[in-house]
Amino acid sequence: MSQSKKLLVIHGPNLNLLGEREPGVYGTQSYASINRDIQEECRRLGMDCDVFQSNSEGAIVTKFHEARGVYQGIVLNAGAYTHYSIAIRDAISAVKIPTVEVHLSNIHAREEFRHHSVLAAVCLGQISGFGPMSYLLAVRALAAHLEQEG
Repeated sequence: MSQSKKLLVIHGPNLNLLGEREPGVYGTQSYASINRDIQEECRRLGMDCDVFQSNSEGAIVTKFHEARGVYQGIVLNAGAYTHYSIAIRDAISAVKIPTVEVHLSNIHAREEFRHHSVLAAVCLGQISGFGPMSYLLAVRALAAHLEQEG
């Protein structure tokens, strides 16, 4: 029997304020509730999951480095860092762990500066616009990808 796959979910800046911050854009579901749903989905799919949140770009880069040899997949909502963090982009590329970029809102239907992701080219895929369901879709996509890889 194969060893259980382990995922890491990384939440970037301001995501700890979910449920309070701009509910018209990001919804009313709390950060803790979203994390419970992610954990439950991972369990349902037979995977272990750890969750990390930081408002600091450097801490997110460090977490990617620490993920090597521990996690088989990463779900990343980099928040505003999506649009300009070459450091996070380079970390994703360097660790070579399949990463799915996630956004609660549809970044392509918002302000022009949010339309471009510097991370997308080094990610397995991008899911945006489905609110908290975006995370669950990313978990399912990673599970399917990891199953295909064997």
